[in-house]
Amino acid sequence: MEKPYAESCDQNRDVILEVLRDTFADRKHVLEISSGTGQHAVFFGKHLPHLRWQTSDFASTHAGMNMWLEEAGLENVCSPLDIDVASPEWPIISVDAIFNANAVHIMSWSHVEKMFNGIGRVLNKGGKVCLYGPFNYNGKFTSESNTRFDVWLKERNPVSGIRDFEALDELAQKQGMSLLGDYEMPANNRVLVWIRTNK
Repeated sequence: MEKPYAESCDQNRDVILEVLRDTFADRKHVLEISSGTGQHAVFFGKHLPHLRWQTSDFASTHAGMNMWLEEAGLENVCSPLDIDVASPEWPIISVDAIFNANAVHIMSWSHVEKMFNGIGRVLNKGGKVCLYGPFNYNGKFTSESNTRFDVWLKERNPVSGIRDFEALDELAQKQGMSLLGDYEMPANNRVLVWIRTNK
């Protein structure tokens, strides 16, 4: 089996790290939802050694992801959990941080809702969530490239599409979270950060 590779991970990892370095400075245990190839996990785990970085994704991705994890040999990056965001139970009890990149525009809106419900079940009070990807504001695309990307996503799968920030923030608020930051990233992406204020 050939080790999987996602070029986008190498392209965005440094700018995301700068946000995580500050946002997760006081965190200990991070759950990465939809870790994909595992590239982000080994990069962030290496540069944020104070964190226990828990990877997760569908079981079908684990073999490829483990190739990255085993090659890196980082003690603070954990073998992937089998997490389907739509499941009413996740195989983890509590964390004080959650990271997710480039997933909410791929999954259906129903799955996005269920993902936030799952976050609500496992995120401790004071916990932080970092969500990376392209987002719309006030129902409008932020660039022509995002408009084209949304068309491509929907042609590939009609349930996909760039999500509205306001709708995501509403889901976060329902889980007792407040917006802590909204950071501009290259290529018309953002990092949204919420903090849980109650549980």
